[in-house]
Amino acid sequence: MYLTILIGYFAVLMLISHLTGRKATDSEFFTASHSSRWYLVAFGMISASISGVSLVSVPGMVTTGQWTYLQTCIGFFFGYIAVAYILLPLYYRLRLTSIYEYLGTRFGLASQKTGSALFIVAKMVTSATKLYIAALLLQMFVFEEWGVPFWLTTVICIAMIWLYTRRGGIKTLVWTDSLQTLLMVGAIIVLTVTAADDVASHGGIWQTVRSSGTSQIFEWDDWSSPRHFVKQFVSGIFIVIVMTGLDQDMMQKNLTCKNLRESRRNMLSYGAAFVPVNLLLLLLGSLIVISAGRHEAALPGAPDDLLPWYTKYFAPPYASAILVIGIISASFSSADSALTSVTTSLYIDFLKGKSGDRLKRNALHFAVCAVFALLVIAFKYISDKSIIDTIYTIVGYAYGPLLGLFAFGLLTHRRVIDRCVPFIAILSPAVCFLTERACAAVGYRFGYELLILNGLITFAALYATSLFAKGKAEAMPATQTDDKQIR
Repeated sequence: MYLTILIGYFAVLMLISHLTGRKATDSEFFTASHSSRWYLVAFGMISASISGVSLVSVPGMVTTGQWTYLQTCIGFFFGYIAVAYILLPLYYRLRLTSIYEYLGTRFGLASQKTGSALFIVAKMVTSATKLYIAALLLQMFVFEEWGVPFWLTTVICIAMIWLYTRRGGIKTLVWTDSLQTLLMVGAIIVLTVTAADDVASHGGIWQTVRSSGTSQIFEWDDWSSPRHFVKQFVSGIFIVIVMTGLDQDMMQKNLTCKNLRESRRNMLSYGAAFVPVNLLLLLLGSLIVISAGRHEAALPGAPDDLLPWYTKYFAPPYASAILVIGIISASFSSADSALTSVTTSLYIDFLKGKSGDRLKRNALHFAVCAVFALLVIAFKYISDKSIIDTIYTIVGYAYGPLLGLFAFGLLTHRRVIDRCVPFIAILSPAVCFLTERACAAVGYRFGYELLILNGLITFAALYATSLFAKGKAEAMPATQTDDKQIR
């Protein structure tokens, strides 16, 4: 059954790729010729942003932090507002293909390459953790009984993604991501309804959840806790700014919209969807915990195992198939766009590729896929904690310098010593790591606010170099852009 589902799913993706990738140009591969419908982009961005990691990890968070993750999700929405009204206008005004071209214009080529390198490292690692979930489930439900090793399952997953993205690139992804969002959201709803049926037979769902001790949202008392409201809310804002606004993967799709007005409408629409979708996932986690208690079953040790464990032992037979569909859809949506955006950054920022050099672009796309496969295989042997926490930890270290770079460029008119920027990008996470360890020794535990600290350290270091740089930066060039294109 699972193999049939996988083959059918891949066949639909290849059909979409064929229809959208015919006669695709470099402009369509990288920017979809700025002709995407905003509502398709918005709908597809839901699965690309939430991913299969959230589908597995967020329900499991109930066992350790109840619903406090919702505090971060509330911060997410305000982060999307900041990106929509601060960064989107800049990117549209400059007509950027790679958003790190801004750093090159503002500071110099070394800064542009540093920003792109930070993105590439962070995106490859975080996306590998997301695809790892899909590969693990495919291994468990499809390939294990055939004696296929995990590494080959991973190669099959990457090969599938490469095949349906190699022609149309971002133009294809706008459509495939919409399909994948539909399947992911459908899976979440079906799984929640399935879990609710068991709980509903013993009383009202909301009343039962509220009295179960699994639905606390706000943490106000313990300031040292990483789940304190201020930490999670403010961190949520900055996580979105860096993981969306300073992320080539996310922004590449947003910039395929026809103009700034439609791109902004797209961003605010899918940003608003974060709270209800994650609320549904947390509700699912509470329902599973309650259901396990009714069956007097011991919960699995790892939070990420909660949902797979439930579908395997307690849910109806169809639930595991629904879970596999949902996770594959969400994980593929994240991975395919990551591979395309990393290819874009390498092609534009490092190789200075020219339009029409399709052979170079295809070879680079293939190489990125090969490296990605190696990372997914490696992650199988180093994963020992909640995957979503792993991702945000990586974000805090790798995206922090990006936050500092863009903030310094936008908030000041000072020049920096461009050749020093790569060293600052290495030094800042190192200082941040040592600070985190020192604070842990005296009882303070960093949460996701580690990202903000990292950005501040980078900002301060850039300011220090600006004291020795000559003159002030020139105003950003007002690119001559059609009024309709911007607005």
